[in-house]
Amino acid sequence: MALYSQPQQLNVPKQTSHPVDFVIVGAGLTGLSCAIALRRVGHRVQVLDRSPTLHMTAGGARVPPNMSKILYHWGLEEEVRKISFKSRAIHLLLCESGEHLGKHHWDEEMLKEARGDFVAVYQRDLRKLLYDTAIAKGANVRLNTPVKSVDPDSRTVTLMSGEVIRADIIVGADGVNGVTRPLLTDEPHGQRGALNMYCTTIPKEKILEDDDLKFFYTQKPAAMYSWWGDGRIVLTYPIAKTHDIGMYVYGPWDGQESTWDKTVSARGMHEILSNCEIRLRKLGRLAEPPTCVNSREYADLEEWVHESGRLVLIGEAAHPLPAGAIHMGAMGVEDGAVLAKLFSHLRTDDQIGSFLWAFQDLRQPRCAAVSKKETGDIHFMTFPPGEMQQYRDNAMRAKRDAGIDALASTNEHEESPEWEEIKEMFAYDAEDEADNWWVEWGLLRERARGVDTGFHMDEIVVAHEVSN
Repeated sequence: MALYSQPQQLNVPKQTSHPVDFVIVGAGLTGLSCAIALRRVGHRVQVLDRSPTLHMTAGGARVPPNMSKILYHWGLEEEVRKISFKSRAIHLLLCESGEHLGKHHWDEEMLKEARGDFVAVYQRDLRKLLYDTAIAKGANVRLNTPVKSVDPDSRTVTLMSGEVIRADIIVGADGVNGVTRPLLTDEPHGQRGALNMYCTTIPKEKILEDDDLKFFYTQKPAAMYSWWGDGRIVLTYPIAKTHDIGMYVYGPWDGQESTWDKTVSARGMHEILSNCEIRLRKLGRLAEPPTCVNSREYADLEEWVHESGRLVLIGEAAHPLPAGAIHMGAMGVEDGAVLAKLFSHLRTDDQIGSFLWAFQDLRQPRCAAVSKKETGDIHFMTFPPGEMQQYRDNAMRAKRDAGIDALASTNEHEESPEWEEIKEMFAYDAEDEADNWWVEWGLLRERARGVDTGFHMDEIVVAHEVSN
């Protein structure tokens, strides 16, 4: 539910009365989503990316309901469904023995209320969809355009070619290794984490050739599988309409580290899987060459907005999550949606700084809560043998034997704290939060400055946002 100053036609957002120039550094999922959102409300947008093409490795990505609902609201539901696979359940197992600890079905009523789905896609397909949409909306997306430096005070971006681009607002969406994050922190790249995360895929036809692995396609409904072990995690999930299997493998850092767009030797991944059950070892042998990213640890970035009031960081540049986190892409899409909602109300240049700070105030608590949960989940799944690991496994076994979903409560009148937390994450509506901020604070700020906002508070109506 959102508070609106005026009822809005479905999928036709409020248009700014004062279009300005945005330059977005980075054309990943975050940068392209931000470009779409800003174009939807009428701003001029240019996106710069160093990559010569949209090519990405064959890794998969999970799209939780809080992300898919935004894409649906932007009119992309049909396109998302064409390239994705809808997950309906998750199975929990132990890495070493393969013991099945239980499963949990995604509650259809919960998903309906969240107005989104939990789907899985190829990263390359999702990026291509967002790229095509940004172009169709009128954004100027320039690939093979590496950025040399950014000067927030002069509002300029200097390219490696020597070209200088000026903008009213610069958006840093170039991740933790980009040029914008160092402008706001002396430690942009964080500390090496204890775990590496390998990302790969396994073609369906290879899996069907092995009787031990056919369960991926005989179990109904098709689902994600999560194996937990001593300092290691393996996650698998069907991707897109091909039903290939995406796989994340977490294990001790082994000296290897690359980037999301470059593959590495599978040696380290095979070593992690060497102490796991036979099915996981087989999956590893059938897998495509993986990417490998260290799950680095980052201190919270105190400020996301440069003191000039003309540069803001979003996505991984502002709030990195553990590698492969469920909400890794979702937080960037939420960022873009919120930024655009705020700037749909822009009518003068002197509002720019306050809107950027409002963006930070809105997004920091949300992103901090998600980061805490994602980090806690990894810790929970990688317990070493001992009292905590035994308590965790026995609690799961008790639910399994009682026929209870793994994340459900054993008390029939209550839901488990874990499931409540997940539901809260999924149900979050970033665009609603931005609309509510405008009604509760933005209008008051305008009135305090003597601005005629065009209507009175008793004209504000409560409207239910309806997904198409």
